[in-house]
Amino acid sequence: MGPALVTKVAVMYAGARTPRSNAVTLTRAQMSLEGYFGIGVTLHRKDELKMKILVIGGTGNVGSAVVKELTKRHADVRLLVRKPAQRSTPLLETVVGDLLDPVSIEKAMKGVDKLYLLNAVTPDELTQGLIAYDLARKHELSHVVYHSVFRVEHFKDVPHFASKFAIEGAIREFDVPFTIIRPNYFFQNDVSLKDTLTKMSTYPNPLGLVGISAVDIRDIAEAAAISLVSDEHFGKTYNLNGPTVLSGPKVASLWGKALGREIKYAGENLDSFEEQMRKHAPAWAAFDIRIMFQRYLERGFVAGDGDAETLTRLLGHEPRAYEDFARETVSEWQKPANSRAAA
Repeated sequence: MGPALVTKVAVMYAGARTPRSNAVTLTRAQMSLEGYFGIGVTLHRKDELKMKILVIGGTGNVGSAVVKELTKRHADVRLLVRKPAQRSTPLLETVVGDLLDPVSIEKAMKGVDKLYLLNAVTPDELTQGLIAYDLARKHELSHVVYHSVFRVEHFKDVPHFASKFAIEGAIREFDVPFTIIRPNYFFQNDVSLKDTLTKMSTYPNPLGLVGISAVDIRDIAEAAAISLVSDEHFGKTYNLNGPTVLSGPKVASLWGKALGREIKYAGENLDSFEEQMRKHAPAWAAFDIRIMFQRYLERGFVAGDGDAETLTRLLGHEPRAYEDFARETVSEWQKPANSRAAA
């Protein structure tokens, strides 16, 4: 009897190809695997050939959550890492590569069927994304799931939105089967605001009085994994939005409830916001994020009609609520440092 075939996932930010038609008959069997993420997984031998997936961007907050969800779904993941030191990930196949080094990316794609492409916000994001996608086309991958951004076509003057819009255009124009996920602002971006919230009792992000439909990274990861392990999502574009419109004052009040104190909303002084951002990020990134929030205020970033229902159907449950995220985050902050490290 042949060995069990397991989906091998390679998460990147690009393309896919026509599904392979090879049929392999295997005897049903089971074997247990305690996953890298501490998940008890049962793998089944099935009468089907499973896909090998390359994950690019799988070491960051979103990408690692995608890998976790793929592992839950019995996927065999190949993870692209930039540095050899990152190769020690237990029970995951890793390969070293750089999105600006096409030779290394081509090696990473050998033997791969599907790609999850999530390239970082960098000054050369467009180049990185197109290199990955062009190589996915060259190797005739069967499916590319691309991580874009909500309402990207309305924000072409925001640098990292413009890069994603151009990459989307290439993906839609050519012949690799694709799925595009378009998430809103991430709940988990606000984890970095711990000191501002707990020491200054202020919520600083300029969400405005109308607000945005921010989404939980865990819901994004589920949507990406679901799209990767099935061929039912070819040609689909999914807007990933949370269930509630979150204004600046609303988010401040939710943090106040979670922390048990009053939290003030800092308002919409974009010059001051950018100045503070430059203390923690390169000037180009601070400007990019400032322009993003400015356009949120001018054009809106609220879910469209039917978005919540579509995501609920895709996930099989309602999207997570910001209030729950804030409460969970405060609980995590209040744990002793040693117990957080152990977790």
